[in-house]
Amino acid sequence: MATPEEIARQLAAQAVAADDPTGWFERVYAAAEAGETEVPWDRAAPNRLLVQWATDGTMAGGGRRAIVVGCGLGDDAEFIAGLGYATTAFDISATALRAARRRYPASRVSYATADLLSPPAAWLESFDLVVESMTLQALPDPPRAAAITSVGRLVAPGGTLIVIARAREPADPDEGPPWALTHAEIDALSGSGLRPVRIEDLRDPGPPSARRWRAEFSRPATRSA
Repeated sequence: MATPEEIARQLAAQAVAADDPTGWFERVYAAAEAGETEVPWDRAAPNRLLVQWATDGTMAGGGRRAIVVGCGLGDDAEFIAGLGYATTAFDISATALRAARRRYPASRVSYATADLLSPPAAWLESFDLVVESMTLQALPDPPRAAAITSVGRLVAPGGTLIVIARAREPADPDEGPPWALTHAEIDALSGSGLRPVRIEDLRDPGPPSARRWRAEFSRPATRSA
């Protein structure tokens, strides 16, 4: 019997072959909803590296605005909301969002169906904290380069972007999903006017164990003359 990871790869390959590289997310969540598989990245808890980053930085929202990119079943979004942020979370999969609302029926998070490649204009440069955890690595290139630009454009002046993604060297095999990111792709997040604060190359014990980037960027509070 195929594992959830194998099923996800099959669905991703079919979507990419059909020139619909984001279409496989809804197919995975729909198959899980039908009881045909499990969501392979569901840990029923926020990302450990995100929790560690927020705890080390004593992050407190104080009502400021946050957005969680590709929120899936909502665990990262609920964690960020628990820090006091007015949190928006979006995913391209409507099935994922229905499952997130069931998982967190008393949620304060505003869940929305949206496409990272074409986000609502009202979201641009509007969030004090942007969380991107494991979404860029779920996209082949194309359209990943466009997605990298879109992520950065969500950060408000004075705001922060935190990115967590699987890491690789340029010469490493890149058969995904996940499609691990190179250092150059992490650096490309600066292309939308952001400045790198800290880029960490970490060994995440998992599960699954993997080499990962944890990268923090900020947008200057005021534009230079």
